[in-house]
Amino acid sequence: MRFSIPITRVGWLLPLAVMQAQPARADAIDGNWCHNDGRRLTIRASEILTPGGSRIAGNYGRHDFSYVVPGNEPSAGQTVFMILLNEYTVHLHVGEQPSGSNPADEWKRCAADVS
Repeated sequence: MRFSIPITRVGWLLPLAVMQAQPARADAIDGNWCHNDGRRLTIRASEILTPGGSRIAGNYGRHDFSYVVPGNEPSAGQTVFMILLNEYTVHLHVGEQPSGSNPADEWKRCAADVS
């Protein structure tokens, strides 16, 4: 027995399938981040490798992250807040949430290392 679907029903499925077939995007704050002055940091879930080289736990949200700066680094004891703006940009604030007197420090995803 053969089944057939009227072309009018299939006609709307193809555009829907094409719209859904998009490349995967990095929509999480996890990864390697670089500042234009050479600093780097890495976030893996609730763990961060800070710009000062400390591996510590922080407060992870899929699109945000915060941590208290360790005692052996500049700004020790202050909280760092990071917000993912898009797949390539994070805004970082030290000490308090962003405001006019506390502007964002912009970080970009690091380019892939070539070996």
